[in-house]
Amino acid sequence: MTQDDHSKVIDALGGKKGIIDSGLPGLIFLVVYNFGHHLFRAVIAALISSVILTIISVLRRDKLQFVLSGFIGVAFCAYLAWKTGDAKNYYLPSLWKNSGFALLYMATNLAGWPILGLILGPILGENLQWQKVPARKKVYIRASWLWFGMFALRLVIQYPLYKSNHFTALGIANIFLGLPLYFLTLWGSWLIIKSVPTAKIISPE
Repeated sequence: MTQDDHSKVIDALGGKKGIIDSGLPGLIFLVVYNFGHHLFRAVIAALISSVILTIISVLRRDKLQFVLSGFIGVAFCAYLAWKTGDAKNYYLPSLWKNSGFALLYMATNLAGWPILGLILGPILGENLQWQKVPARKKVYIRASWLWFGMFALRLVIQYPLYKSNHFTALGIANIFLGLPLYFLTLWGSWLIIKSVPTAKIISPE
């Protein structure tokens, strides 16, 4: 697999810049709230930072899907925290998302249709041909279990912090289980996927 394939995999799974842009407002929200515990200021700070990042992304002509999803995600988190009057609820959508993705990755793996195969197969030019190549199917399943593990680990650590109202610890956990763990999972997935050549599409004669 080529360096171009590597770039395609990263873009398909969120893109480096998209992940950074969605994580930075959460860090700003945490820092601002801890200085005076003023929820309104924290919400506004997170939204302003997200707007600035969105404008920069538009000017750079980054992919619109990542730009909009990042901004909408931050806006919803901020709205939920403001609406409920509880700062910890800024991180509640993250718990919902991780729960949903953990279940999705587990279910599709057990069904023999790993999510990464469905996403990356067409992008890497093998479509669903990997289903007919046991070794290729196996690497997609193994890599998909990595993603399941990432989402599950986040839940195991963050949910107890959320329930026990440890806001600062929850925010810090969200940061360290966000970018660092994401890049580690992405790197591990790439190492697994590239270990077996892409499946060749057999054209009908």
